[in-house]
Amino acid sequence: MNDSFHVYDTTLRDGAQQEGLALSVADKLVIARQLDGLGVGFIEGGWPGAIPKDTEFFERARTELDLKHAQLAAFGMTRRADLAAADDPQVAALRDSLAPVVTLVAKAHDRHVELALRTTLDECLAMVRDTVEHLVSEGRRVFVDAEHFFNGYQDNPAYALEFVRTAAEAGASLVALCDTNGGMLPSELGDVVHTVIERTGARVGIHCHDDSGCAVANSLIAIEAGATHVQGAANGYGERTGNANLFTIVANLQLKKNLHVVPDDSLAEMTRIAHAISEVTNIAPHTKQPYVGFSAFAHKAGIHASAVKADPMLYQHIDPEVVGNDMRMLVSEMAGRASIELKGRELGYDLSGDRDALSRITEKVKVLEAQGHSFEAADASFELLILDELKGEESQRFFDVESWRVIVEQRQDGSHMSEATVKLHARGERIISVGEGNGPVNALDTALRNAIGQIYPELAELELRDYKVRILEGDHGSSSRTRVLVTTTDGRDEWATVGVQENIVAASWNAIVEAVTYGLLKLEG
Repeated sequence: MNDSFHVYDTTLRDGAQQEGLALSVADKLVIARQLDGLGVGFIEGGWPGAIPKDTEFFERARTELDLKHAQLAAFGMTRRADLAAADDPQVAALRDSLAPVVTLVAKAHDRHVELALRTTLDECLAMVRDTVEHLVSEGRRVFVDAEHFFNGYQDNPAYALEFVRTAAEAGASLVALCDTNGGMLPSELGDVVHTVIERTGARVGIHCHDDSGCAVANSLIAIEAGATHVQGAANGYGERTGNANLFTIVANLQLKKNLHVVPDDSLAEMTRIAHAISEVTNIAPHTKQPYVGFSAFAHKAGIHASAVKADPMLYQHIDPEVVGNDMRMLVSEMAGRASIELKGRELGYDLSGDRDALSRITEKVKVLEAQGHSFEAADASFELLILDELKGEESQRFFDVESWRVIVEQRQDGSHMSEATVKLHARGERIISVGEGNGPVNALDTALRNAIGQIYPELAELELRDYKVRILEGDHGSSSRTRVLVTTTDGRDEWATVGVQENIVAASWNAIVEAVTYGLLKLEG
């Protein structure tokens, strides 16, 4: 981890406040692994003690996360007014999370102190000082988020500056200046950051929201003014118009300012990571997102296209492969040979020596993605596709499906029951199996397990962990093409598979079959 400059991700806490975004603990663990793969220095895991799900995240993270680059940070408030930090249950929850870093939020705007906290400015500063000193004495590294700092500085600069001094003198490693309302403009914000550093001597960071459309620009200008810690969220997730987009900030710093903030090979994974997180959050990727969007390097027919054919850099500000993206001529979904080769290498397959196979895989991905598949968060489906081309489908086929059907029954008492019948062939046998479930997907999963469970007893180790649905073509109403993403675990690892059909049950079945196939391949080595 580079301690001279921090990239601090707040997707799992501040980003999760986005309207329509709801993350399970399993989702947060998956996203944390992706962010660690990008090479960020800190991952803010949530607010233990205040949110039970976040408390569980930190408990599970101890055994389920093996972070290579990042440290986890627990987020919370300073002690309450007129209560010792050591006796405050919320502060105790931060200690009990065992996170090596604690990020404390406190009011740096005098009006918020008096109207929201209903206490005095002196007591608010004492709350900051006491809580920082207590947590530092307990062996935690402490960051302080100065909430509403810029509005507070405009109204009462003396208090805002004293806030920064107090936190730094108490032992906080840095104070992150927060544009919480997101209304600052770059020139104004940069001047304030420069003044704060000059007058306090403290190490400062920057945390911006995008309400004025300037979150990334404000973050960059703050860094130019001396901030050495930047906070943001993946894909710009966050409340209202969102947080500063961490991917855009990182790419700009590394490629435009020559500030080495993440490993170079991690930067080449940025597009994949952005789309993988989008699949987990079940929020459609912003196609025009800088650097990592599907359209970031897409060129249409006409003068642009002819120029790009002569020299791609005539209409591109960087080589898209540097961030793992691809130039497109708008003929199909992106699936360049370079990104396929890179992803294959990540999964343990060196495709560089077999150009024919690489071409076949690339073309197959293009066709499938044009139909609605997305392999960004479905590594298992992508690996099965590679194996199909390298070894043939027969090498990984544990069973052949003859047919399946599902009946959904609504009973007189209003309850529902689904019954699925599966016909398949396995090891020379024709097997007909029936399964019941609380829905068609559960019934199909049960029927499949019943059919091949005795032949492959190791199937008992597999468990469906998560299930997500996305409508791909909303203009066709209830007949729209549907993508289903299924996450499965064997108790040790998780993998994701994808299915796409007009019929949601058929899409689910395809994803389940691939999940079981991959699981059996994995369990059999």
